[in-house]
Amino acid sequence: MRSADRITAALLLAFAVAFSAGALKQYQWWGPGGPGPAFLPFWLGLVMAFLALGMLIRSLKQQYTGDAWLPRGEGLRDMLVVLGVTVAFVALLRVTGMVLGTAIYLVVLVRYLGRHPWWLTLLVAAAAAGFNWLVFVRWLRVPMPEGMLWIF
Repeated sequence: MRSADRITAALLLAFAVAFSAGALKQYQWWGPGGPGPAFLPFWLGLVMAFLALGMLIRSLKQQYTGDAWLPRGEGLRDMLVVLGVTVAFVALLRVTGMVLGTAIYLVVLVRYLGRHPWWLTLLVAAAAAGFNWLVFVRWLRVPMPEGMLWIF
């Protein structure tokens, strides 16, 4: 597991540094009214870089256990289900739209992976999809993909 952690940490660190540098290069750090569009991406990239650096340091200090870096058995099945459901979510986005697609995505994952009761699964999915709609569509006026099944 140590080599997989090292590779992942190094890639995340490189991405984080590029993300922060790109924010500073492409956008204004500070404007006349306060923080500019580069402010938040820069700090997010910096936090991500520190977390990746911590992961890299931890992986260098760990003893090699010889574990496989891919899960096996039930863990592999769960990973493939998440991957498959995510691919289906993206592929069906034009049909379902973002809000309904998010609700369906969460119903499948919460029910299958969490094995929670239906009432809780539907409550979580409806609340998360409704919150996304409220924040992004209603308050921030960000256009979300509208599918054939969901026009709001």
